[in-house]
Amino acid sequence: MKMKPLLPCLTAGLVFLSACGLEKPPASLKFPEAKKEAAAPAPVAPAPVAEKAPADPKLAAGKAVYDTNCAACHEAGMMGAPKPGDKAAWTARIPQGLETMAKKSITGFQGKVGAMPPKGGNATLTDEAITNAVAYMVDKSK
Repeated sequence: MKMKPLLPCLTAGLVFLSACGLEKPPASLKFPEAKKEAAAPAPVAPAPVAEKAPADPKLAAGKAVYDTNCAACHEAGMMGAPKPGDKAAWTARIPQGLETMAKKSITGFQGKVGAMPPKGGNATLTDEAITNAVAYMVDKSK
C-alpha cells in the first residue's frame, strides 16, 4: 500500500480554511446602548453588622476563637451545639461552671442530645483559647 504525499492535502486544506475567513474586519464592535429606564437597579441587601469585640480582653480573644473555629457548628446547632445567646439551651450548662464546660470542650463530650469533638476538632487550639471561647459563649447566653 502506497501512501500519498501529504503536501497536496495540506495545501488544499490551507486554501480551504483561508477562504472561510473574513475579508475585512467588522466596521464596529459597539453594541447598542440599553435603555436606562428599562433596567432597574437590583435591590441591595444591607451588609451584616459586625458585632463589636467585648471590652474584656479574654472575652475578645474568645470571640476571635469562636468566630474562626466554633461558629460553624454552634451557629447551625450541629450535633446539638448550643447557639450563643439561646438562653434555654444554656440554662442547664451554665450552672456547671466555666471550668467544667471548658474541660468538656477541651477533652470532648458525648451527651444524650449532642456531641462535642475534643477542642472542636482543632487540636492546635490551646486550652486557654478554648476556655476563652466558652466564656464568650456563656457571656452572650446569660
